[in-house]
Amino acid sequence: MVDVSVKQVTHRTATARSIVFLPAEVLEHLTNDDIQTKKGSVFQTAIIAGIMAAKKTGDLIPLCHPLGLDNCKIEIGFNEKQEVVIDCTASITAKTGVEMEALVGASIAALTVYDMCKAMSHDIIIKETKLIEKSGGKRDFKRA
Repeated sequence: MVDVSVKQVTHRTATARSIVFLPAEVLEHLTNDDIQTKKGSVFQTAIIAGIMAAKKTGDLIPLCHPLGLDNCKIEIGFNEKQEVVIDCTASITAKTGVEMEALVGASIAALTVYDMCKAMSHDIIIKETKLIEKSGGKRDFKRA
């Protein structure tokens, strides 16, 4: 791990995004901004899974500091291409940032969407996961 003992405690936030392509045979099950399967509500389950994963990032990635998050929020919607857009925003007041927590949260939420919809189609594609922005550390970042 990186020694953060000399760093300043600041409020830090990070937002990451995963994009998931769902084929027509999955999207036809979309009602009231969610997809219902035999396993239950896809997006509601993905939100819970993403938050749980973000909280466990230090256990999953070997050299990440274990962090007690102040907040973690996952929002799921659609873009203009009818792809699922999953945004995970994590925040903490600490000596180290929360980019990895946001990235893990968005990734696991996307994998949960895949898992819950794979019985309808295996043509689901998790297209990308990327950091959208972060603030509060040595340098801020915002993707253009």
